[in-house]
Amino acid sequence: MKDSRYALKYSLIYSGLIAVILLAPLFFYTVYMKNIHAIQNELLLKEKSLLIVKSMEEFNQNENYYEYPRFRSFQSGLYDRNFNPIFTLIETKIKYFKEGYYLDDGNAYLVVALPHKRYFASSYLILTNKLSFAVVYEKVMVILFSIVILVFILSLFFLDRFAKPFKQINRKLDTFIKDSMHEINTPLSIINVNIDLYNRKNPTNKYLQRIKAASKVLSNIYNDMDYLIKNERLDFEKEWIDLSTYLLERIEYFTEVALMKNIHIYHEIEEGIKIYANQKQLQRVIDNNISNAIKYSYDNNKIEIFLQMREDVCELRFKDYGVGIEDVEKIFDRYYREDTQKGGFGIGLNIVATIIKKEGIKLEIDSELKKGTTFIYVIPSEIIDHS
Repeated sequence: MKDSRYALKYSLIYSGLIAVILLAPLFFYTVYMKNIHAIQNELLLKEKSLLIVKSMEEFNQNENYYEYPRFRSFQSGLYDRNFNPIFTLIETKIKYFKEGYYLDDGNAYLVVALPHKRYFASSYLILTNKLSFAVVYEKVMVILFSIVILVFILSLFFLDRFAKPFKQINRKLDTFIKDSMHEINTPLSIINVNIDLYNRKNPTNKYLQRIKAASKVLSNIYNDMDYLIKNERLDFEKEWIDLSTYLLERIEYFTEVALMKNIHIYHEIEEGIKIYANQKQLQRVIDNNISNAIKYSYDNNKIEIFLQMREDVCELRFKDYGVGIEDVEKIFDRYYREDTQKGGFGIGLNIVATIIKKEGIKLEIDSELKKGTTFIYVIPSEIIDHS
């Protein structure tokens, strides 16, 4: 388990949840700030209206020319009692003529009633400008971003502190598993070697054969556990492997295991097929398929293994006549087991799925309950020796 990834993952989730929770108050805050901004804009328009009125009051009627005030950020105009323009700088079409302040389609309007015919025969002074809430949205986004960053940093800090005891337990557990794996491997190797030495000097003993078959099953479980522990830290170097020869070796290895259930392994293997792969990873794929085929086959039956070239790809098939698979999608989940009575830890097919995904190997599964299952691996042309 990678503690840094764990902390980062849940910090992101926690920050996202906090951000979602904050959306409601931020929404109301945004509405409130928009109202404040609109009120400030109204006060600004009223201030400018007073400047225009003041300018008109200061106009000397004896003068021939009056220069109407112009502003860069908004427009204004004078209108008669029927809201017909007497003089206007407003370019947008005004939809509603009513005294007061109102908003329409992003524009703000202020309609001020004037004394009748006092200012150039006008009755209304109208001011308008484009009301933009960009400043409000910018502030809201800055607040939201700041909160999310702060929450993320704090969550990282506290999750790291909360996870510290679990990290220590994980480290101890990892050390324990590694030491246990090492301690298991030594006696397991001694058992296998001594059985082979005994069989060379003495007649075949069915009890010893069963012991050896059981030790091979245990070895397969050990290899899965060992691969699971080390695969993220090791760099698996690849080489050209004679798949045909190697597959025969693994079939021979599991023959004694199959005989425990009186199962015969039938095979048709095309010679000379070579692939570019890592031997340890290839062994995990083959061993897990043969082991599972034996485990889930009915007694007194057979297993069929085929290896052959089909045009420019290679097809590897494992077929058993057993219980079948109820949920094909779940069998690749780590620790998932459809039948807990069959033993194992539910990690074999998860390892297989990880390996073939990296190598671009396609997998097809044909399964029928109580009749059997076929695993078909299609090895791509890129990793096959066509010479």
